[in-house]
Amino acid sequence: MGDVAMVVPIIRALVEQHRTIKITMVSRAFLKPLFDDIPNVHFYAADVKGTHKGLMGLYKLSKELKPLQFNAIADLHNVLRSKILRFFLFGIKTAIIDKGRAEKKALVRIENKIFKQLKTSQQRYADVFRKLGYEFDLTNPVFPEKSILSEKINDLVGLDHKKWIGIAPFAQHQGKMYPLDLIEKVIDKLSASNNYKIMLFGGGAHEIKALIALEKRFENTISVAGKLKFKEELALISNLDGMLSMDSANGHLSAMQGVKTLTIWGVTHPFAGFVPFNQPQNHQILPNLEQYPNLPCSIYGNKICEGYEDVMRSINPQMVVDKIVAII
Repeated sequence: MGDVAMVVPIIRALVEQHRTIKITMVSRAFLKPLFDDIPNVHFYAADVKGTHKGLMGLYKLSKELKPLQFNAIADLHNVLRSKILRFFLFGIKTAIIDKGRAEKKALVRIENKIFKQLKTSQQRYADVFRKLGYEFDLTNPVFPEKSILSEKINDLVGLDHKKWIGIAPFAQHQGKMYPLDLIEKVIDKLSASNNYKIMLFGGGAHEIKALIALEKRFENTISVAGKLKFKEELALISNLDGMLSMDSANGHLSAMQGVKTLTIWGVTHPFAGFVPFNQPQNHQILPNLEQYPNLPCSIYGNKICEGYEDVMRSINPQMVVDKIVAII
C-alpha cells in the first residue's frame, strides 16, 4: 500500500502538467480510492488472487487491457508479475523503474557501507515517465482539498477546536516499530495537555485490540481502526493537522494529501528513499546513530543487525512530543 501511495503525488503532478494525458492505473481493487479524485485517471482492478492469478490469469488481464490501446506502459513495480504482463503486452513502448538494488545493498551492508542519500521512490517513479518523454516538476506540488467529512466520521471523532493528530504506531516488521510502551508515553503527554485530539490508525485484529486498549486508557484519544472504510480513513487523514507514523504506509497516505507527517525510523533510514512525499529532514526522527553506527540494517525493516533490537529506545518520547508540537 505504501508503494502505491507514493505513486499518487507523482500521477497528480503528471496530469496537472500534461492536461491531455490519460492514465490507466492497474492495481488491486482496494487501492482505487487513492486515485478517485485525480482527473484523467482510470483505475483498472487486477484480481491477482482470483481471475488474474498466475500465468493464465495475467494473460487474461493483458487481453482485457489491450482494447484500451495504450501508447505506452510505465512499469512502476518491476517484479515478476509486472514483467510477465509486459511480455504479454509486447509491442507497446515501455519504461521500467530502476529500483537501485545495488546501491541499496551497499547502503545496508556492514562492511564497506556506502552511507549516502539515494534517489527517493518518488524520483524513481517520475524518472519512468520522463523516459516516456513526459518532463514534469515535483518542486511545487498541488495537493487535494481537505475532504468533507461524512456524518458517520463526525459522529465517530466528534467536532471540537483541538488540533487533530493521527498516530499510526504499527509497521509490517518489528524493526520499524517504536515500542508500544514509549508510544503510550507520547500519547499520555499529548492527551494531558488537552490541546490535541489523538486518532489512532491501524488494521488487523491484533492492532485493533491494542489501539482500543489505548483509547480506553487516555483522554482525547480515539481509535478509528476497523471502524471506517478505506476511503473514509483517507478522508479523515486529509483533515489531520499532523500524522505520526513509522516507516510504513500511513505516513505515505497522509503525505500524499499534504498533511504534515512525522516519521520515526528504526533499523531503516531515510537515505533508502522512502521518506513520505514532500516532508523535510526535520520531520524525520532517527535513533542515536553514534550508538548504532551500522544503521540502516535493512531497506524494508525485515532484518535487524545483531544487538540492534532496541535501537528505537534511543529515541526519547519527550523528543517525539516536542517534534509534534513544533510541526503543528
